Amino acid sequence: MGDLTSKRALVTGGASGLGKAIAQSFAQAGATVIVADVDANSAQAVADDIGGEAWAVNLADTSALDGTDLDVDILVNNAGIQRIHPITEFPLEDWRLINTLMLEAPFVLTKAVLPKMYERGWGRIINLSSVHGLRASANKSAYVAAKHGLMGLTKTTALEAGPHGVTCNAINPGYVLTPLVKGQIADQAKTNGISEDEVLEQVFLGHSAVPKLAEPEDVAAIALFLAGEHAAVINGSAHSIDGGWVAA
Repeated sequence: MGDLTSKRALVTGGASGLGKAIAQSFAQAGATVIVADVDANSAQAVADDIGGEAWAVNLADTSALDGTDLDVDILVNNAGIQRIHPITEFPLEDWRLINTLMLEAPFVLTKAVLPKMYERGWGRIINLSSVHGLRASANKSAYVAAKHGLMGLTKTTALEAGPHGVTCNAINPGYVLTPLVKGQIADQAKTNGISEDEVLEQVFLGHSAVPKLAEPEDVAAIALFLAGEHAAVINGSAHSIDGGWVAA
């Protein structure tokens, strides 16, 4: 299930968090992984650690990327950011940045990898969406819109690419215990004068039926499965890992 020997994989946002965990998982399975990230030093460090390649790239500059020809077997669109504002106060510049990075860039990269995948008759595209690709939360309009759009791109790509032996699927995590989330838990505990356990229970597990956050390695395991041969007929699907958030 986990054999990616001889495969080349591109993981965006691969220098940290979920992207780093996925890059490590793919490398352990035998793939040559291209770690794409705006942080050149961190991308190189991860690439060196896993025996892969680093690609320092600003994925928000989609005009520069359009027309690129990428020769990989697996594409993981993971790079993302978050901005939180009410719609009435949401800066247009931030809205555009989020949707460019998290929807337009995956489109441009998908466009870049499909020709070679079609030639080989094999390919895997995995989009890191979110629970917010399936439902909404207040004050996250740009993020929710981008992730809903990414789900639409996932399904359309699946329909177009499936006859060529290329699948496209999405992973939809809730909160994951990345270094970023750990920092947010500590910050909120300090700001609100409560314990980190209370922040975890009240904020980050408030929507979950399971009293535990997913780990980056949990998400990476799903990505590894979707990249392998046993997922050949899984196409256009959303794989939730949210403790039951979307079940409510």
